[in-house]
Amino acid sequence: GKRIAFETIVLTVLRSPQYVIFRDGQWPISGEKIPDLVALTMGFSIHEDLDWPGLAAGSLFQRPRANALIVVRGLDSLDFPKNISSYPLENPVPFTLDSVANTVHTLFADSTPVVLQLAPSEERLYMMGMANTVFEDLPVTLQQIRGRLSQDGSVLTSLPLVSLSRNNEADLLFLSEVQVLYDISTLLQKHKHLAKDPAPDLYSLELAGLEEIARRYGTDSPQFTDATRILTSALQKFADDVANVYANNAVVEVVTVKTFEAPLTRKSRSILESKQISNPGSPYNLAYKYDYDYAVVFNIVLWLMIVLALSVIVISYNLWNMDPGYDSIIYRMTNQKIRMD
Repeated sequence: GKRIAFETIVLTVLRSPQYVIFRDGQWPISGEKIPDLVALTMGFSIHEDLDWPGLAAGSLFQRPRANALIVVRGLDSLDFPKNISSYPLENPVPFTLDSVANTVHTLFADSTPVVLQLAPSEERLYMMGMANTVFEDLPVTLQQIRGRLSQDGSVLTSLPLVSLSRNNEADLLFLSEVQVLYDISTLLQKHKHLAKDPAPDLYSLELAGLEEIARRYGTDSPQFTDATRILTSALQKFADDVANVYANNAVVEVVTVKTFEAPLTRKSRSILESKQISNPGSPYNLAYKYDYDYAVVFNIVLWLMIVLALSVIVISYNLWNMDPGYDSIIYRMTNQKIRMD
């Protein structure tokens, strides 16, 4: 029935600090709620409460320094160790972490957050803050990644490819994405000092290489089996590296989904965008029209004005109806003096 259909699509939490508690259980979470879940793990508020028992209330004083979410398209689940928390995903609609990235930008505009959103197969990239410095040498277009694969120390030479071939387009796309995972880890380890700053960092990766392997060879092929094994081990290594860089103060999640239910319509950002601008939608470096504190400030100003207006009305009314002979000490003294005279 429906239960089996969505239980095979999985959200797996590979790493989380001790103070971010994911409870054991098979509670399904909806695809469009994943950005809210990521925001909550980072200690941000969300517009609607997340009614999902899998995430326990966290510490008020400790927040993760980073969150890395990897979406793997092309299969239902990966064979991770059994002691890792995983949850069924229902309603697997496409989602992005744009809202979380905007929150990071708004709250930590004066600091040095690292925000990287990357989908190599679609050449979709967004970098913000210090990401432009950290990932300056990261190959992001397919052409750049192909060039990286031909260099020394690439995954072509270091990984056992077995049935995968460096001459096939689908295989190369998959290996390109694995290479990007390895390169991100390497670059993060070179900039460990950024993991200690107060601003949280956000990484969002979408990998579609396995989907191409499945389309080209089928899910029963040795190529698909080998690719799945390589990707599982690469993701575990990536999670270990991120946890190491952030001293176990990072959350790493993997979402595995065979196919998304609806096409993702979004305004893509230029792959060559490197300048840091405060509003990604504007070429003129304009500020956002309002920030997340807008509602709070609006309410404070509105109610203060109402209270002051009511105070003026009440005070004016009482003054107007005041009896000078009884209510004012000045007139009372004057009256007595007149009588005495």
